[in-house]
Amino acid sequence: MSTIVLIHGLWVTPRSWEHWIPYYEAQGHTVVAPAYPGFEVDVEALRVDPTPIATATVPGTLAHLEKVITALPEPPILIGHSFGGTLTQLLMDRGYGAAGVVIDSAPPEGIRVTPPSQIRSLFPILNNPAKRHQAAGFTPAQFHYAFTNTLPEEEALAAYERYAIPAPGSWVWAYGLTANFTPGHQETWVDFRNERRAPLLFIAGGADHIMPPSVNKSNAHHYKAAGTVTDYHEFPGRSHWTCAEPGWEQVADYALNWASQHLR
Repeated sequence: MSTIVLIHGLWVTPRSWEHWIPYYEAQGHTVVAPAYPGFEVDVEALRVDPTPIATATVPGTLAHLEKVITALPEPPILIGHSFGGTLTQLLMDRGYGAAGVVIDSAPPEGIRVTPPSQIRSLFPILNNPAKRHQAAGFTPAQFHYAFTNTLPEEEALAAYERYAIPAPGSWVWAYGLTANFTPGHQETWVDFRNERRAPLLFIAGGADHIMPPSVNKSNAHHYKAAGTVTDYHEFPGRSHWTCAEPGWEQVADYALNWASQHLR
């Protein structure tokens, strides 16, 4: 049996893994789903006071995740969704994880593919420079387009009410807009030629609006280190909400089976 660390993305909390945790535990695995620092409270509390969201930093979040991982009895399988996929890539570049899976991953520095649906998804955060210093959220309609576009409106609204929180506007602006145009390496830079990196799988949803397959394909193809394993798999017709929309079990099974077969 394996130890698994599930890393959530932006606009949600570890609650987004509430189906996966018991699903993997029932198979005998040890599962840890850490929150970003300050995100440990309930979704409802973060909506009332989003201060921890607005002040969150990527270095602070990485340091927190590193502490969680190093406290475990064995190197874990890392599975990250959305910006959790970026964090997973950063952690693996630093030598953490026996294998990694990133699902609908946001890209690290250097991935320049920006499909129209991604621009439309992020526009509600990027349409006002003031949001760079705020906790910036989606309306239900915006969340439906960016995250849950394959769900009927009623189900999409239920997902929004259950899971959605604002995101650090500074992260979206810095890493979604300016990282590739700022001199020097940024906080989301990874060494694509790192020969010590553990095996890594990219999973994409074919109908994902905010992180479309083209983004994940480009990200995967940037990894070129000899002797390393980097794979890509696409689930047709699945949205960014692939970890919770109907049929999520197929994604969970594929991710864990691949990681288990490639453990280093």
